[in-house]
Amino acid sequence: MCTRVLWPDANGAVIVGRNMDFHMDLLSNLWKMPRGISRTDGVNGKLAWKSKYGSVVATAFDLIATDGMNEEGFAGHILWLAESDYGKPAEGDLQLSQAIWLQYYLDNFATVAEAVAWTEETGVQVSQLFDPTGHLVPTLHLALNDASGDSAIIEYTDGKPKVYHSAEYTVMTNSPTYDKQLELVKEIDGLGGDKPLPGSTLASDRFARASYYVKHQVQPKTQLQAMAAMFSIIRNAAQPFRTPEPGKPDASQTIWQVVADMTNKRYAFESTTRPNVVWIDFEKLSFAEGSKILKLDLVGKLALEGGLAGEVSHNFHDPGEDALGLIDTGMGALEFIAKKQDEFAELSKMLKKLGIGKSAK
Repeated sequence: MCTRVLWPDANGAVIVGRNMDFHMDLLSNLWKMPRGISRTDGVNGKLAWKSKYGSVVATAFDLIATDGMNEEGFAGHILWLAESDYGKPAEGDLQLSQAIWLQYYLDNFATVAEAVAWTEETGVQVSQLFDPTGHLVPTLHLALNDASGDSAIIEYTDGKPKVYHSAEYTVMTNSPTYDKQLELVKEIDGLGGDKPLPGSTLASDRFARASYYVKHQVQPKTQLQAMAAMFSIIRNAAQPFRTPEPGKPDASQTIWQVVADMTNKRYAFESTTRPNVVWIDFEKLSFAEGSKILKLDLVGKLALEGGLAGEVSHNFHDPGEDALGLIDTGMGALEFIAKKQDEFAELSKMLKKLGIGKSAK
């Protein structure tokens, strides 16, 4: 589904890139989130906070933060992991809904070390989003990086967080789990083994290609060269448009990709269905507490003629109270469904036994 690549260059800048692959348009826009926003965990309300740091996030359906960076140069990226097993958290456990998982980290941490320490100390559980129609249920893992070049990957495969923490962990894709990815890549010529660099759409092959090109990248002399190099690596690991492979949501086509300079606080976005790259320089946005939540309309404004291009900080706009109210309603619906997922699952089983909901032959 996705690839994330981290690259500390010789000039002291830390660049990260990732792509988002999916079989459908997620209607992704960018949002500016200021400091001081009050949020809850989206599960049972046990965890509540005010955002310590402002951030820019790329969303799915304007509800779920899937990628982003905060004003301290701390970034996070949600990617698919089919092997995820979040377990069955108890009602009183500290939990975060998948819908708010990334945003919590962007709101509260300036460094990977802080985020890792909190994760390991609390053993925070992740509450999986639930689709009562029986369609796709997200299985995700989280990559984190900061302006020092530090990196971590958080996976849940036995109901508890497994954290892989090292500045050497510069690439993440999808299946298999991260420990197995690290072993597989050692078989590749130029990375410790003698097998040729693979070229398939398998996540493990894309992991190998991204790892190889990061290791063999010529060091840039400018920020422009660094971001161009990262886009080049990410595009090489992207998924071409094609008929989706049955049962493989993690092998779908790339719909957008981002590159973030965590040192100079620049966040660039490229849609694979629109012609222009846009970017945001954080110094041109206000993240002050009390400033407004702002939206950058990428769904409607990325176009061939007269569309957005270049530095677009001035194109963020106030979506209005009605739009924010709809988002709050949507988040509330996600929380309600998550709480009632056992009941929905039983209802779904009953309907299937009655033959209701089956497609016509």
